[in-house]
Amino acid sequence: MMKIDIMTLFPDMCEAVLGGSIIGRAREAGHIEINMHQIRNYTTDKHGRTDDYPYGGGQGMLMQCDPLYRCHKAITGEEHVHTVMMSAHGVKFDQAKARELMEREHIIIVCGHYEGIDRRFIDKYVDEEISLGDFVLTGGEIAAMAVADAVCRMAPGVLSENACFEDESHYSGLLEYPQYTRPEVWQDMRVPDVLLSGHHENIRKWRRQQSLLLTRERRPDMFEKIELTKEDKKLLKDL
Repeated sequence: MMKIDIMTLFPDMCEAVLGGSIIGRAREAGHIEINMHQIRNYTTDKHGRTDDYPYGGGQGMLMQCDPLYRCHKAITGEEHVHTVMMSAHGVKFDQAKARELMEREHIIIVCGHYEGIDRRFIDKYVDEEISLGDFVLTGGEIAAMAVADAVCRMAPGVLSENACFEDESHYSGLLEYPQYTRPEVWQDMRVPDVLLSGHHENIRKWRRQQSLLLTRERRPDMFEKIELTKEDKKLLKDL
């Protein structure tokens, strides 16, 4: 079973998102385990402070090593658990990384805040730093929730079947094909005839063709990495 422990100053924020919808129901059903850990509970400061001024001066405050260490130790019992920190310094998160993290079965996600975290904690206890992209957030919580959601939705039992995520954008290296539902005609726009044909093989080919086309047009960086099959080349030629 996939288990994720999130170290954060704002556990209620994380619980509000990860306690609802599909992920929340999967937690209740016991398919996954996600725990929030309030870092303030592990400080020895009587005012509950977890931050201090950076040595050498500079703007803002830094999270201190010791509360982070105490929180981390309470989770791990000093056994090794793969620990991720959400950081602008990290590698960019993608579907391949989500699958890699899911295979570990138990991970810890550390949410930074303020101007960051004392580097000594990172160097000793963090295995990898991950970023959602080239932008800055006020804290690591939003990024941590995105990672937890992306990882946990692939765990057995969370979705009704694997096809629910295997056909989605990025899982196979392609963007997902367009999808439609009732009514057949809406504001003079019709659902493509092939989807109403009942011919499963033609539908499969159309969906593959559309995924290839969308990826080529919108994400040429992804398209360049695809090893096109003979069928793929024919589908693109037939456009």
